[in-house]
Order: sequence, then C-alpha cells, then structure tokens
Amino acid sequence: MDGASSTQLNGKTAVVTGASSGLGLEIARGLAARGAAVVLACRDLGRGQAAAESIRAGLPQAALSVDALDLASLASVRAFAERAAGAHPRLDILVNNAGGWSQKAERSADGFELIWATNVLGPHLLTRLLLPSLQASGAGRIVNLSSTVAGGLDLADPEYKNKPFDGFKSYSQSKQANRMLTWSLAARLAGRGTTANALSPGLVKTNLNRNIHGPLKLVFSLVVPIMGKSPAKGADTALWLASDPALQGVSGKFFEDRKEKPCQFQADKVALAKLEQYCDSQVGLAPLA
Repeated sequence: MDGASSTQLNGKTAVVTGASSGLGLEIARGLAARGAAVVLACRDLGRGQAAAESIRAGLPQAALSVDALDLASLASVRAFAERAAGAHPRLDILVNNAGGWSQKAERSADGFELIWATNVLGPHLLTRLLLPSLQASGAGRIVNLSSTVAGGLDLADPEYKNKPFDGFKSYSQSKQANRMLTWSLAARLAGRGTTANALSPGLVKTNLNRNIHGPLKLVFSLVVPIMGKSPAKGADTALWLASDPALQGVSGKFFEDRKEKPCQFQADKVALAKLEQYCDSQVGLAPLA
C-alpha cells in the first residue's frame, strides 16, 4: 500500500474485471482499502468469492460484491452490465484489467478469435454499456490495462482468418487495440466529466502466461521470476489513475510507473476511427455520439 487514506474513495463504487487473482485482485484490494465499494467481476465465481475473502481477511469492513463476467461472451458481458447498472446506477471507476493469451488458435462462443474477443471486444462492449452509469457519477474514471509489448495491429485481419495464427502477436495487437480504443473514447468524452486512460503495469508475476508451452514457456519461466514485479507493485499505477484527486479531468493519456509516456498509436486518427467502427460493428453497438 502507498499510504493512501482509507477514506479517499468513500462513497464511490468501482468495477474491476479479472479480480480473482493477480493484478485484478490487488487493484480490487487497493480500491477497497481506499474506501470504495468494489465489484469483483470474475469469470469463475468460486475463485471470485475466494478473492473477496482474501481481501476481507485484511480489511474486515471492505464493501465487496462478486459477480460473473466472461469477457469472451457478449451475452455474459451484456448480462453483467445490466446487473451492474441496476445495482449501481452511479459508477465512479471501471478498471478493465482482465485479459489473456495462449498459443492455441480458438474461437469464442460468438465466433470471434478468442484473444481478440477477450481482450478487445469484451472490454469495449462492457465500457460502452456502463458508460451511462460512469457519466452519472459526474467524474467517472475508466482505466484500461495495456502492455509494453503492444503493437502489430493488422486492421485488415485482426482475427487471423487469412494468415497463420500467432498467439503472442495476437496478444500484442490486442493491447495496441486497447490503447487505441482508449484514445477514441477519451476524445468522444472530452468535456463531459468522464475520463479514460491506459497504462502498462510492466512485467508482473501473474498467471497470465499459464497457457503457453515450448520455448516461450521456458523464456517466461526464467525471466518473470527474476525481473517481474509483484502483483501489488504492478497494481500501483492503475490504483493511482483510479483514485488520485490530482488526476481529475486527466484523460486520453498513457502511463507507466505513474509517469506519462508517449504512445505511437495516438497519431493516426483514421486508424482510430476504423478500429472503433470495426469493434462497434462486431459487438452490435451504434456509434457513440
């Protein structure tokens, strides 16, 4: 913990995706420690409940709830968003943390490439569906976790329909898409009170790489234990963006270790618009006014 006041977020409500372990769990823990009521959005309800109990062990008064959310399923995202909006018509913080990757080519229940569905389409739809609640707070904050390995987005074929699948490249392009959608959203929300920022937590010791094998598994097994941050340290910048009063009104920026960093994906406005339109079409959203 960074010495934050336990009442800094008193009366505020936050949703954290992928909160059952790793970064998501530590972000949820940090927000609860600051006084926020936190919704742990988890694919596995059992693991989510266990995560909530681990937070309560150190914070007995924490206001926590656990709800099911599978970002790879558009139906699950819509159902979660409906429940969340009903329970919390005013939402102050949305942390889009959940994500994953593997080296195996798979399709979601909706027919999308699985990494693209989980890391891009699910968070995009969730954010848009929760936007009215975020705007109702007057100063809602959207915090999107990206990565330093972001890059390589192929807007002509982001789902590997016409080229050999590469899990690491698919993950990298999904993290570029996360940033680009953040910039598009921030521009549309300018002057409306709600902000959207992206960050890289750096290399963190989590179970993100649990589904890899072969040489890559060996590389990660050697590098991550030595160079990786703890999840608590990796969560720091996300917590700062979600809670620091000095950042009210700051939007459309990319951060690492609490420092603003330039992002090469902000300049191409045509590509930003194309990606936004593509994702809107895939998940069945009308363009955001």
